[in-house]
Amino acid sequence: MTPLHASSVPVTLCQLTRRRHTHGHSSRSNPSNRIAAKTKSLLDSNDRTLPCCNCRLRFGHHTSPRSRPPARARRRRRRRAAMETLMVDRVHSSLRLFMHRNAIFLCERLCAQFPSETNVQLLATCYLHNNQPYAAYHILKGKKLPESRYLFATSCFRINLLREAEETLCPVNEPNMEVPSGATGHYLLGVIYRCTGRISAAAEQFTQALTLDPLLWSAYEELCILGIAEDTDECFSESTALRLQQEHTSTPTLVKSNFANENRVLSSRVSASLGDISPKQIKQLHANNIAEVSGYPHVRPTALHVQNSSTSNVPQFDTPSPTAAQNTISGDAPTKQKANGVNQPLRRKYMDEARLKKVSGRLFNSDSTSIPRRSERLKDTATNSNSNTSQFGGNGTGHSSGKLRVNSSTPSKLCSTAIHSVQVRKGKPRATENFDEGSRYEVIDEMWTDNISGTSSSVSTADGRSFEQDKAERILLQDSKLALGIRELLGLFRTLGEGFRLSCLFKCQEALEVYRKLPESQFNTGWVLCQVGKAYFELVDYLEADRYFELAHRLSPCTLDGMDIYSTVLYHLNEEMRLSYLAQELISIDRLSPQAWCAVGNCFALRKDHETALKNFQRSVQLDSRFAYAHTLCGHEYSALEDYENSIKFYRCALQVDERHYNAWYGLGVVYLRQEKFEFAEHHFRRAFQINPRSSVLMCYLGMALHSLKRNEEALEMMEKAIAADKKNPLPKYQKALILLGLQKYQEALDELERLKEIAPHESSMYALMGKIYKQLNILDKAVFCFGIALDLKPPAADLAIIKSAMEKVHLPDELVEDDL
Repeated sequence: MTPLHASSVPVTLCQLTRRRHTHGHSSRSNPSNRIAAKTKSLLDSNDRTLPCCNCRLRFGHHTSPRSRPPARARRRRRRRAAMETLMVDRVHSSLRLFMHRNAIFLCERLCAQFPSETNVQLLATCYLHNNQPYAAYHILKGKKLPESRYLFATSCFRINLLREAEETLCPVNEPNMEVPSGATGHYLLGVIYRCTGRISAAAEQFTQALTLDPLLWSAYEELCILGIAEDTDECFSESTALRLQQEHTSTPTLVKSNFANENRVLSSRVSASLGDISPKQIKQLHANNIAEVSGYPHVRPTALHVQNSSTSNVPQFDTPSPTAAQNTISGDAPTKQKANGVNQPLRRKYMDEARLKKVSGRLFNSDSTSIPRRSERLKDTATNSNSNTSQFGGNGTGHSSGKLRVNSSTPSKLCSTAIHSVQVRKGKPRATENFDEGSRYEVIDEMWTDNISGTSSSVSTADGRSFEQDKAERILLQDSKLALGIRELLGLFRTLGEGFRLSCLFKCQEALEVYRKLPESQFNTGWVLCQVGKAYFELVDYLEADRYFELAHRLSPCTLDGMDIYSTVLYHLNEEMRLSYLAQELISIDRLSPQAWCAVGNCFALRKDHETALKNFQRSVQLDSRFAYAHTLCGHEYSALEDYENSIKFYRCALQVDERHYNAWYGLGVVYLRQEKFEFAEHHFRRAFQINPRSSVLMCYLGMALHSLKRNEEALEMMEKAIAADKKNPLPKYQKALILLGLQKYQEALDELERLKEIAPHESSMYALMGKIYKQLNILDKAVFCFGIALDLKPPAADLAIIKSAMEKVHLPDELVEDDL
């Protein structure tokens, strides 16, 4: 026969070093360097060299799927896992208790001891909670997990690195990559798009976020601010309620399955920790089984027919308690756990039933002579089974649900068999005890399963049916309550969302009617009252706005949102003392809030100290560069100081933050009107009017720009709309009279001024215009009378000289009089 080639036959290392294995280091017939050289050459040239069974542990080979690391390594790994779990729990606890510095310290130790990306994410979360986005940015740069990407994008957004945040959420080179964190990720991407002026892309992201999470109010709020939010009946519809109900009814099942898996892992870990216990300690463990069982009160092993004395809301699983495995030394589990468990040393189950039967036959052979003696021992100890059963199960029904106890209908054979499965080895030699550990546990598992199957037939099917019926009824009741709660919540969202949407569209009267539909408990909250106050502010009803803002501030004194508008309301009402008190109070609450510095600026603006007011408004911009109203107020102060260049700059900054901030468009129009750039003024007033088409002030200023452009018919039409929109506003009536005067419609102008007198009887400019019209009609006595009343009303210094000059020249011909009024 042709000899086999050396490379075709697997060669073990022990065959090469048999003399070394046999004689140890004392044999010197073959030099060690020769053996080492031959071994190395075979290892290099022959990939099929295998270690023998005695050398696998020595050479680090683990070919068997059942092989395990040494016990010391397992214990060290368990200790490290326990340490990591404890540190993570302490970090989360510190974050819940707002101990951010302590959380950062612990999490830094955690990342040093256990460097993983998950722990880095937790450290970044701690940095963000402690307002350290730069630190979070540094440790998360380059991470690829979705959660890391979202945290990194959040850090970039906070430090105003918008481009890098966008590339992290939506990489350019990977367009098909999903946005991390679902709805919140889409919302953050939408905010980035809005800040960079891409309104349509931002609206798409906000819509996607709202589709993924209909209860994400911030996304709907952003859509309302953009002016493109859909009706709430469509956004929070019945189909949305059904989808939410399906999601929340499927969540408990997922939680139950996760909880069951956690208990399976816990059971396998406890069983693995018992793998090194010697048989001599088993009896002692069984004697202390009651104390061990009470350690795991949350698991209900259905295989043992455990009965709980009290009803529990914890779901029932087929997974047995780890302590039940300790008590019986077998820890038999249902089929589900056998499928999910991995490397469970205490319960080594094999799919090969032939091997199980072979092992069982080896221990309990029917031909063996030890059967009669074993049977005699079983019969002798049968009388002690009752005491063993009571020791295993507890004392009666008075125990808590945390204790395991055997069903009263279960024979005492159950526990006696488990005990004697240990006692049968008591008299055997030590060498017999150290036979295959897995086979021993398999036999005990088989005995336990056989006894359990015999006792399970004693449970009545009627109890099982009643239990299933009760469970089904409870599930139906919970589902009905959940459906009712979801519908109530969506109904509340519909009312709040519709009111906010109408307010953002400046349909303030309709918004007020919607807000009044809210229940009293919801209406009397700071947010709703501030929204009502803003609606009255847009309607130029400052008294009602003041009332609701004051009530909101009284109910929620530490809420700063909307206080900037409240300070403007007090500015228009000339409430200097109340405005000063409000500014001091807001500064004492939070001196780093932009709203507080806006209130301080309005206080100085009311005192005509425009330079100090400007410094406070700039402080507000410095604290929050995305606060559009602060930019607008800076523009107003620069306009009052006649620094139109800087005024235009701040107005445009406000529009970069919020394109629909109509106050900035209005401010630009006023600047261009004063610079006599009437076409630019008309453009900006029209843009503001398109955003807020119900503002009487905007209509009036647009009419003034049209009148300056000699488009008097359009100007008159716009003034009529302004008067109809707000009959209490005196400005459009006065401007209409000016337009009629320019058209030489003197009587109509006088009629309009007479109507204006009823609204604003103490307006000096109105009487000055009436005096001018009477002079044109050559009714000089009435003209002098009107000019006198205008002087008595103490007009502004700029108008005072003009009125005196007109009064002195009342008897002069019109050709010699310059028209300054």
